[in-house]
Amino acid sequence: MRSLALPASLFATHRFAAVQRVTGVLLMLFSMTMLPPLLISLIRDEGVAYAFAEGLALTLLTGVAVWWPVRHAETELKTRDGFLVVVLFWVVLSTFGAIPFYVTHTGWPSFVDAMFESTSGLTTTGATVATGLDTMPWAILFYRAQLHWLGGMGVIVLAVALLPMLGIGGMQLFRAETPGPMKDAKLTPRIAGTARALWLVYVMITLVCAWVYWLVGMPLFDAICHAMSTISTGGFANHDASIGHYQSLAIEIAVMVFLLVGAMNFALHFVAWRSRSLLVYLRDPEFRAFAVTVLVLSALVCVPLWLSGTYDSFGTALRMGMFQLIAYATTAGFATADPTPWPAYVPLLIVLSGFMVGCAGSTAGGVKMTRLVLFMKQAMREMQRLLHPNATIPLKLGGKTVPDDIVYAVGGFFSVYVGLTILLTFVMIGTGLDPVTAFSAVAACINNVGPGLGSVNATMAGVSVFGKWVLIVTMIIGRLEIFTFLIVFTPGFWRR
Repeated sequence: MRSLALPASLFATHRFAAVQRVTGVLLMLFSMTMLPPLLISLIRDEGVAYAFAEGLALTLLTGVAVWWPVRHAETELKTRDGFLVVVLFWVVLSTFGAIPFYVTHTGWPSFVDAMFESTSGLTTTGATVATGLDTMPWAILFYRAQLHWLGGMGVIVLAVALLPMLGIGGMQLFRAETPGPMKDAKLTPRIAGTARALWLVYVMITLVCAWVYWLVGMPLFDAICHAMSTISTGGFANHDASIGHYQSLAIEIAVMVFLLVGAMNFALHFVAWRSRSLLVYLRDPEFRAFAVTVLVLSALVCVPLWLSGTYDSFGTALRMGMFQLIAYATTAGFATADPTPWPAYVPLLIVLSGFMVGCAGSTAGGVKMTRLVLFMKQAMREMQRLLHPNATIPLKLGGKTVPDDIVYAVGGFFSVYVGLTILLTFVMIGTGLDPVTAFSAVAACINNVGPGLGSVNATMAGVSVFGKWVLIVTMIIGRLEIFTFLIVFTPGFWRR
């Protein structure tokens, strides 16, 4: 009798064999991330170990089932395949990451709530639909922070460091996942070396952050969890009152410092560490724009708080204003106060800061400071061209001429980003939110900030089911910087 088994060559020539193979490997790798919270629950006898065991088993078995049929496929991963893997993986990973939340029902009574929390964690948004964090099991709290930490540098970038060992190339994944307008710069000759270098810096800064938090008064477990949330600029906290729970100026200062570190380009951290010089930061035009913007926005927030009498002293206004500004601007979303009732333009300015401050190559969301600088330089160049129509005016950044195709791409990105934010705001208004709350919810999710204003400041549990699904998609769109997500929905993407 002739065998009905399909030949391996059929999978090897299948168009999506490489995508299927990589997705299966990444799912298997992700399943291992549920081991630490499982062990924590077993050690502390918290009664939620079963949730992580189920999540690990389902994720691992699914990964094996996806990978096994194409394990011998030798097809190359093309550029468009990289985009598809990244989009698929963030959606699939968020879905499987929701399993422990949904199974325990600790603070997430429905699947959409569990999916919201998982997506918010992995995209480093930090918006939550849960309350009662102070009494939650340590395993759940650690898992939330771990999702942030893995999503911060990007699980895909971690995979790029490991996939060459498995015989799978990773440059296409790196280009699709890495945030910022310039994605081809390498810190080392090989792209896997670049990914490993970035992760080395990421791990070291996280360890230093946890150590500092412990020194200034955080309990060790809180210090570890908050360090992962801080360096990833995520914002999940172990307490309902967030960082305000500690009522400690020293802790707040430490958090602000490390949030700024997390919102800076990690490639810059690597170069500064390798050259043993802090002058690297001062020479970088994006860092200078970043520092000036933070200082200017801090003054625009703190001075009105003082003059309006919102706080009794300038010191308190400075403390509260700077913390909230830096938390929103770096897209972390930690909190010591609710900025909603603050005077004049301050609440809106704080929300808008999440659009502009984070640097390219950082864990922060938003449009990225590099794009903002290029956008402003292009505006100045267009005004110069009005005065000198025949002049050739190059656009330079850091002493180097920026190709026009990057400049045009930045302009297109701004247009789509703003247009999509407006469109999604109208959609959220249609779910029953008032215009200000709807805009702040969309801004919080597309910029991966976390808290909004009003009823969506501390929790988004009050948003409708449809609204939560809209915000879940918005978080993924923001994390993948729009085009990586939208491109897979174009007809041209699916043509051979």
